[in-house]
Amino acid sequence: MVRGLKKERVLAALRRLSLCVVLATVPLSFAHAFESEAAQAVLYDVGTDSVLYAKGSETTFPPASLAKLMTLGVVFEELGSGRLSPQQTFKITEHAWRTGGGPARTTSMFAKLNSEVAVADLIRGVAIVVGNDAAIALAEGVAGSEAEFAVRMNQLGQEIGLTSSRFVNATGLPAPGAQTNARDLARIAAFLATKHPERYSVFSEADLDWNRIRQSNRNPLLNSYDGVDGLLIGSVAERGHMIAISALRGQARLVAVLAGLPDEGARIRAAKALLDYGFDGHIGRQLFEASAPVAEAQVFGGTQTRVRLVAGQAIDMLVPKDGDSRLVARAVYRGPISAPVAKGDRVGSLRIFRDGLLQREVPLLADENVPEGTLLRKALDATYELGANAVGALISRLM
Repeated sequence: MVRGLKKERVLAALRRLSLCVVLATVPLSFAHAFESEAAQAVLYDVGTDSVLYAKGSETTFPPASLAKLMTLGVVFEELGSGRLSPQQTFKITEHAWRTGGGPARTTSMFAKLNSEVAVADLIRGVAIVVGNDAAIALAEGVAGSEAEFAVRMNQLGQEIGLTSSRFVNATGLPAPGAQTNARDLARIAAFLATKHPERYSVFSEADLDWNRIRQSNRNPLLNSYDGVDGLLIGSVAERGHMIAISALRGQARLVAVLAGLPDEGARIRAAKALLDYGFDGHIGRQLFEASAPVAEAQVFGGTQTRVRLVAGQAIDMLVPKDGDSRLVARAVYRGPISAPVAKGDRVGSLRIFRDGLLQREVPLLADENVPEGTLLRKALDATYELGANAVGALISRLM
């Protein structure tokens, strides 16, 4: 049994060797001494598409009110497509009013039962005061029911690359099966800020005055931390307080998501500390210049056996200013690549890791044309491949 396992591992290793090329470790050394007090935390640099800090980022938990980020994501997409207009009105149904309005004693915009409220105002009710009644009214108005709206939430989640989230309602109120993680929530926040910047600004409005009830924006850092301009807070019984927060300074936008904090004071303190770590503890560095060759890939049946790979863009990252962290760049492609290869073809990706954590992934493009080779060239390459396969078979027999 052990012998069989060893054989499989060797063969798997041989197969992997044909799929990726590992560049030399990038000779950079940076600090990584920060430790968040949150149980789960992610700090994401939107501009360079890189994770600056992660702790328990894949651990799932109920989304609570942070599910409303995806609710707004669906609504913003509907508005962007023209299927919905800001002036269109939706009715505050019995379900919306009783489950998310005044009688529910949860966060609410306090819309009146059976009243008609404009989509723009319902969005304000969600983004400013985390209103459950507003979220339900939007869901019912867009999709007919919360259940159908949740289907759209999950579809959008797949489109933007969520890996561990499942939404079952528009509010995040407790429901079996609902889950997310810090990394997914950071993706949603970045999507809102970058894909819908003109609508994202609603998160920074100071207050909501509705039904003769004036409520201040529930974001605790909105007016107390330089650059903060959104998003939402939430909490789950026995799982603690959470927050998804974003701040813009100059051209740098950071998104921080924290969960599993014991109280409001800890939520504010931990969020500020994580943003401080991002803005004050990092410096921008260029790892590769635009169009600079970063790797080579093997070519089968071409006029040459290798092709240069480029990123096609400068690769910049925010990196810690001091310390002993290590960056590693890996060029990964499925190979050998069959000729012909055209300049600009995407043939792989460059993955950049810091201390084993994937920071970002950038497409790699062919930097030159490689036409098909002669029959002799193809025969030689085929012979090479047969030889490689023979080596694998020999090792298999020896095992």
